[in-house]
Amino acid sequence: MLFVVALPLLILFSFKSKYRESLPSRFFLFNNKKFNQENGVWFHVCSLGEARALKPILKFLEDEEIKITTITHTGQAEAKKYDADVRYLPYEMFLPFWITKQKVLVVLEAEFWYMLFVVAASRGTKVILLNARISERSAKKYLQFAWFYKKMLSQVEIIYAQSETDKNRFLALGARNIEVIGNIKLAGEIKKTKEYTKPQVETIVAGSTHETEEELIIKAFVAYKKLHDAKLVIVPRHPERFELVYDLMKSYAMVNSLSLSRWSQEKNFDADMILVDAMGELNNVYAISDIAILGGAFKSDVGGHNPLEPAYFGCKIITGKHFFHQKELFKYVHHVQYVENDEIAKALLASKELPPSMVEETINLDVVINKIKE
Repeated sequence: MLFVVALPLLILFSFKSKYRESLPSRFFLFNNKKFNQENGVWFHVCSLGEARALKPILKFLEDEEIKITTITHTGQAEAKKYDADVRYLPYEMFLPFWITKQKVLVVLEAEFWYMLFVVAASRGTKVILLNARISERSAKKYLQFAWFYKKMLSQVEIIYAQSETDKNRFLALGARNIEVIGNIKLAGEIKKTKEYTKPQVETIVAGSTHETEEELIIKAFVAYKKLHDAKLVIVPRHPERFELVYDLMKSYAMVNSLSLSRWSQEKNFDADMILVDAMGELNNVYAISDIAILGGAFKSDVGGHNPLEPAYFGCKIITGKHFFHQKELFKYVHHVQYVENDEIAKALLASKELPPSMVEETINLDVVINKIKE
């Protein structure tokens, strides 16, 4: 009934570039047929970050028939880079007719879909939760429906949790057979795809930014630039926002007599402010930057983004205080400034006296690979 009521909205949103591929595939099964072959290794991820996290695991499973489902179009694009059969995960009511038996289903992080777990298990597929987490915010809501999650998690053979805190939260929901192995993103290979010349002046990158965050960062940069020679590179999280961000940057550039360029047109870092309006460039920019202002944590509804990449390239990291989805990763990163929205300029000044951020920990994936192949 809810599906029928939501049909007009689903059709309307299907015309937006962000959902043009995913919504028809998930809610209408358009170009989204079930997996042809059975008895493969099926990974389900949500979006870009989780799809990338599969890379170090998949290289140990080259002899297996790999299947991947995603939720978002960015996750889908990343998953298609692998030698795998890739689909969107359909809306739950379609799953009983869509799921085929596989050897194992590996579900990453917090993708808790009741029908996915129940139908896969009923088909004889072993279900594993990997990199499993429950945020502090979600835990309170889940506990109100503990009976429901206990029933769902009873379909899972083993849960590989990110931390002891996550393990305890799963235990409170009635889950069983839980092992803490850490965050698998620590095993991911971090590299740049292109070599750029580092600018002669201090370079600040605003990475994976969301709506409202760019303006906070630009204001802080303008104040900082009055005292120190520097340039700002902004890399928005979502490509559909490139135009809006460029217009915002243009308004501040005009008022403050700053030069501005777009990466897609200039392909250099000569201007005072540069918009990187292209995908796949963030690590390349981190590699030539001194300071990284990591987006997604200056808004209360995003939960932060992966700090391992800027830390790997030796950037001094500044981020907001709403990083609840990345708490486990931030535990491994040293020398990070966590600031309020109005403290970014002060943090830029303080970074002069701070060492670069760094990551020391690693993770062993052998236990996971052996379980999948078991």
